[in-house]
Amino acid sequence: MKFAASRLDPVKPSASAWASQAAKEAKARGEDMIDLGLGEPDFDTPAHIVEAAHQAALRGETRYPPTNGTLEMRQAVVDKLACENDLRYRVDEVIVSNGAKQVLFNAMMATLEQGDEVLMCAPYFGQYKDIVLILGGAPVVLKCPAENGFRLTPEQLEAAITPKTRWIMLNLPSNPAGAVYSDDDLRALGAVLAKFPDLLILSDEIYEHILFDGRTFLSFAAANPALKDRTLTVNGVSKAYAMTGWRIGYGAGPKPLIAAMTKVQSQICSGACAIAQAAAAAALNGPQDDVRRFCAAFEERRNLVVERIAHIDGLTLDPPGGAFYGLIGCAGLIDAQTADGDTLTDDAEVTAYILKDAGIAAVPGSAYELSPFFRISTAASMDVLGQAMDRIAVSVAKLKRKT
Repeated sequence: MKFAASRLDPVKPSASAWASQAAKEAKARGEDMIDLGLGEPDFDTPAHIVEAAHQAALRGETRYPPTNGTLEMRQAVVDKLACENDLRYRVDEVIVSNGAKQVLFNAMMATLEQGDEVLMCAPYFGQYKDIVLILGGAPVVLKCPAENGFRLTPEQLEAAITPKTRWIMLNLPSNPAGAVYSDDDLRALGAVLAKFPDLLILSDEIYEHILFDGRTFLSFAAANPALKDRTLTVNGVSKAYAMTGWRIGYGAGPKPLIAAMTKVQSQICSGACAIAQAAAAAALNGPQDDVRRFCAAFEERRNLVVERIAHIDGLTLDPPGGAFYGLIGCAGLIDAQTADGDTLTDDAEVTAYILKDAGIAAVPGSAYELSPFFRISTAASMDVLGQAMDRIAVSVAKLKRKT
């Protein structure tokens, strides 16, 4: 008997979750593993946020919340977007969901017809493509190579748009490459999109607060005010506030779109956890010192990894401008031979070799449709990252490469 619907056939399990699970299973067997597969801050949620959840529970906020989010949380989002992003929304233009990923799903479910095209920039967050496939859409992948800083160009964008294009998904800064668009870059993309008034824009800004080298953040809708009425700005508290397990994301956009997304959400989960929303509101409304402290630590870790990779022959890493990943080029290891006589023919095999020989869980670039690379998360301590770099260096040195 077949249980799974055919719509799931092209959908692959999350590569980062697979890498993390492989590391956990190896640890359970007694193997010494370092998990750099999953993008999850290693910090604890700040105490004042946890206390806000505690107080919400004591107040009895344990019943069904409004489907689109509690008024407190939606107002916190409105205030945050006005203060930090110079974007003005009303509370009925905001939805709160179980993580930013559900915001993405709700948006696609609410708007996609069979065969509608969704543009996405490779390397991309893996679930972008899978969500579109599940819902019968047609992902259109635009390759954004390292030579252009993993950024989409206006020329690429305009050439890819067809009468069937429904959405473009942008990730600012990006996972897995940490690519950052300048203000001028965003306006240049906006100038192209202004020519296509029926095209919707999804700006995933979950890594907004994790920027390096003195960079400041500009939201896509703020860079392109004329496009605000067809832009969905997506964000959440998972990355900036070390709240991945609280599962709170949010979206802000035109009222009819938010209403349609709320209708979808009402049939899936009835709404996000009320206690977690109280915590998320405290995160947005409260002191931001921890956010700055986390970002400084992520920058220090990035610097360590960039410096260490520069001294490993066969690997390359351009300094990411944001997020907490390193997308490491491994073209120099393709066709190398292991001590067992196996040939590494692609980045998936390089990643598997690093897992087996070095005990480091990473994600192959092919999972993001850009090869040959592998992604590591730098959301680990300096000590752990230093050990990981040592192990990778030793394993790479064992390889026999063509001269």
